[in-house]
Amino acid sequence: KETYYRKVDSKIEYFSPEEVETDFDGKGAVCRAYLKKDKQPVVIGSIEKMSKSKKNGVDPEGLIKNYGADTVRLYTMFAAPPDQMLEWSDNAVEGSFRFLKNLWKLTISIIGFEKLVQPLNYNDLNESQRDLRRKVHQTIKKVTDDYERRYKFNTAIAAIMELYNFTVRFNIKNENDKILFGEAVCIMLQLLHPIVPHITEALWLKLDISKPIDEGWPVVDPSALVNEVVEIVLQVNGKKRSSIKTKVDLSDKEYEKIAKSDEKISKYIEAQEIKKIIIVPNKLINIVI
Repeated sequence: KETYYRKVDSKIEYFSPEEVETDFDGKGAVCRAYLKKDKQPVVIGSIEKMSKSKKNGVDPEGLIKNYGADTVRLYTMFAAPPDQMLEWSDNAVEGSFRFLKNLWKLTISIIGFEKLVQPLNYNDLNESQRDLRRKVHQTIKKVTDDYERRYKFNTAIAAIMELYNFTVRFNIKNENDKILFGEAVCIMLQLLHPIVPHITEALWLKLDISKPIDEGWPVVDPSALVNEVVEIVLQVNGKKRSSIKTKVDLSDKEYEKIAKSDEKISKYIEAQEIKKIIIVPNKLINIVI
């Protein structure tokens, strides 16, 4: 963290962040600092390792008082891996605080859903429902691996945040949507529970789910990870001209037919000699003219 000090002759006196008031520039960076007791300027030093001698440590009690213990846990584990250095920023803690507030609001929004845990015929799901379920199980797989094998808590949290953003964009139109939406929120709480145990426990109790939040860990359904539809990039002479969503693992003839019939591609290949068509299954089709 940055240091604050005054130099008188050859003596340097350091001050703790709690003793200092700061002004910020338009980008949110500290630009000026004053000592609270006399309102006189102090020098903003370089970013240095926290130490008692330089008084640039951060008292977690103050942060816990303002934001709660879970916010402090989330920020410290999300900002950097435990084995790497972290440039501390009190302002960045606000981002973790906002995320937990938004997660609270999202969870409260599903309390009115009558059936949070209910069997569902996954063969009857539409495309958007399959996409949400796939994202949920991709996140379970990623977070479980990050916790158990990689010990990368920051990437686990990032994956859960991605799932949150994906879920809030999901439109609820019918009962199946409600079930899948509720399932996504419940799994988010379970995946976050090792990081922020207090808020997730409180929200779990509000949902009135019969089993405790830590009774079992979410299990990946391999069938949910299968993507039956992929986006194919369509190129002409190596330049992207269009893209189209289609079923996976089509034959070469089917890929060629899709590419040639695309409206944007047809205007480039009309009256042109097609020398060859390069196909990368499930990824791209390049028509060389």
